[in-house]
Amino acid sequence: MASIPEPTTNRSDAIAKIGDIAAAAGLRRIHVLAWRDLADVEAGGSELHAAMVARLWAEAGIDVTMRTSYAQGSPPESVRSGYHVIRRAGRYMVFPRGVLAELAGRHGPRDGLVEIWNGVPWLTPLWAQGPKVTWLHQYHGDMWRMVLPPNLARVGEVLERRVAPPLYRGQRIVTLSASSRDELVRQLGLRPDRVSVVPPGIDPRFSPGGARSSTPLVVAVGRLMPVKRFDDLITAMAAIRRTVPGTELVVVGEGAERERLEDLVDQLDATEWVRLPGHLSDTELVDLYQRAWVVASASVAEGWGMTITEAAACGTPAVVTDIGGHRDAVVDGVTGVLAPPRRLGPEIEAVLRDAARRQRLGSAALARASTFTWEATAAGTLAVLADEAHRR
Repeated sequence: MASIPEPTTNRSDAIAKIGDIAAAAGLRRIHVLAWRDLADVEAGGSELHAAMVARLWAEAGIDVTMRTSYAQGSPPESVRSGYHVIRRAGRYMVFPRGVLAELAGRHGPRDGLVEIWNGVPWLTPLWAQGPKVTWLHQYHGDMWRMVLPPNLARVGEVLERRVAPPLYRGQRIVTLSASSRDELVRQLGLRPDRVSVVPPGIDPRFSPGGARSSTPLVVAVGRLMPVKRFDDLITAMAAIRRTVPGTELVVVGEGAERERLEDLVDQLDATEWVRLPGHLSDTELVDLYQRAWVVASASVAEGWGMTITEAAACGTPAVVTDIGGHRDAVVDGVTGVLAPPRRLGPEIEAVLRDAARRQRLGSAALARASTFTWEATAAGTLAVLADEAHRR
């Protein structure tokens, strides 16, 4: 099995290394099957990961085509950051139509195939020939019931737990963290030797600077979906406000839970100290991370938790739920705090009250964040696909 390339600070050398891996394996044209792309209004960490890797592969000279579902306001086909994006069919029909298009060769010739298993698999082991790999960031488990009606949720659970796993036990899988790998092996019965861990990178724009907020500021970032449990975080922050006066909470993101969260803020009479600004520009987000005292997450499932390491790159520590994914993004007691859900509020309060501890955690978080680069992620994911190409 090919080793995962080490991070490098020389970007041109890193891009050249990606090109060398592709050339040695004969991977000139790679197709990516994704549920959504970064243009989608509900795009999240999975879409950002795919976009960053595709961009760097394209920069290294690989012809990358990404097939995904229709995104409102975006053209059916476009070139994004050097790679070709095809957006056709709706949320569910994209799977059969995307597979049929690949089988008919409508996406053009390919030397390698990447499928992103984001809840619903593309079942590539059944139909795709040639070198292929599956990116599976997390086990979804109880999330089905949080986001779908009961009947559809049961279909999703059966597909993920019973139908797909036997098909994928021989497939090369890439996931984001060691804890996610352990969960995939334990819950889905995937073979440990077929699951590789390649952590996500951090864009260089996330860096220290500016001044911290003069009053306690907690920031949470992500899609406003039930699995993120932003309602639990807001409720916990209401209790913290009684003992740490002046504390504010900013929840960044868009999604189906917005209206419910806005209602909760009204019920708690918290409109003066809770803000839901929606989507922020890159500059605004970096500024917010730099001003925050703590970044928090009450999520019940994550493949990694990119917002945690983005904040860490700005020198901001994290207090988050103790779940798979978070356990890899945070070194407990060193770069932040991992807490059982019922202890999240008290742990946030403790960090807000202790300036010396915040400084210590933030400095360690910054040092660790510097080891994660998107160039290493792009090279690492490509190395797994290259292994398959060499093996064949």
